[in-house]
Amino acid sequence: MGTILLLIIYLAFISLGLPDSLLGASWPVMRPDLEAPIGMAGLLSMTVTVGTIVSSLVSGAVVRRFGTGRVTLACCIMTAGALLGFSYAPSIVWLIVCAIPLGLGGGAVDAGLNHYVAARYKAHHMSWLHCFWGVGATAGPIIMAAFLSGNASWREGYLAVAGIQFALVILLFVTLPLWGHLAGKQGAGFGAEQAEAGPSLDNGEANKPQHVKGVKYALGSFLFYSGVEATVGLWGSSYLVKMKGLPADEAAFWVSIYFAGITIGRFITGFVTFKVSNRLLIRAGQITALAGTLLLLLPLPTGFALSGLLITGLGLAPIFPCMLHETPVRFGQAHAQRIMGYQMAVAYTGSTLMPPLLGLLAGFSTIGIFPLYIVVSAATILFFSERLNLFLNRRNERNDAIHQH
Repeated sequence: MGTILLLIIYLAFISLGLPDSLLGASWPVMRPDLEAPIGMAGLLSMTVTVGTIVSSLVSGAVVRRFGTGRVTLACCIMTAGALLGFSYAPSIVWLIVCAIPLGLGGGAVDAGLNHYVAARYKAHHMSWLHCFWGVGATAGPIIMAAFLSGNASWREGYLAVAGIQFALVILLFVTLPLWGHLAGKQGAGFGAEQAEAGPSLDNGEANKPQHVKGVKYALGSFLFYSGVEATVGLWGSSYLVKMKGLPADEAAFWVSIYFAGITIGRFITGFVTFKVSNRLLIRAGQITALAGTLLLLLPLPTGFALSGLLITGLGLAPIFPCMLHETPVRFGQAHAQRIMGYQMAVAYTGSTLMPPLLGLLAGFSTIGIFPLYIVVSAATILFFSERLNLFLNRRNERNDAIHQH
């Protein structure tokens, strides 16, 4: 039963990635059809992201109240309905209205499923889970392109993705009893490795998850990680064209190589976790990503910059899933669900704010500041992570000393 449920979670993450890249792929044909200004895509994206942040913040309380299975089902109904609304949207106002449930549904299911897997399954599943999100994000534009290349419209592309989401809704509804049946089997019977209660907390920490020592360092790591990932994806092509003289199509190809590095890297990471701890993988990924960004910064031939993009993608690959999977170990099972929601909300905040910040800074100077911005951000991830590791080491030493006495 645990295996069946895990397969459903993988499918849910593919469906979670599907809508994320649809808007960018379809906007060139949606905009003239709806007579919308070009910048309206930014407002739509921001609406989805704000909804995602809000639902991530409240996901801990909602999942505790209703359970992961019910919340996942409700969220998939919301996202499927929102995509259906997109396909029939008569105006841009209708799209903005539909963007609200799309964001709210995506954030809660993302945080809820991440915690469910972190608490009950081994580390390789978390890496493969986020690899499957990449599969969905890659498949979204392919589905849309298949409709646009024929005689169909962007509306039919959205309708097709909505149909996939509704198929998942049916599957979740049929298998809903599985979630409740397995909820109490943490640590027994289906591959859990996080059964221990976690660190002992003082009274103030026990009552307020956000006050648990070390959480701020973890949140800082998530903020800057997501900022780096999104900023490289958004501005990497512009940097290669403006500063390295690459043709636009070749620059776009190398940015796709960067994303492929993240997706393939997460698939490989899943196997590496059998032999290597999450903490070591996080540190190795951060150092590798920093090395990749330094290749972009140093005044070297263009080939080094292109290699730097791939190396950065491969370095980023293990960081996010491994940090998520470490959440119960770092902060205890009692607070893991809520802290997971905080982490996801901060991650979405980083991916929302840091790319526009670079655009603002580049407006005052040039896009040539891109590699320096990325290097400083990558170094900040490593700083926050190592500060957290130092605190965790001291806490573990203190707990060991207490137990010995």
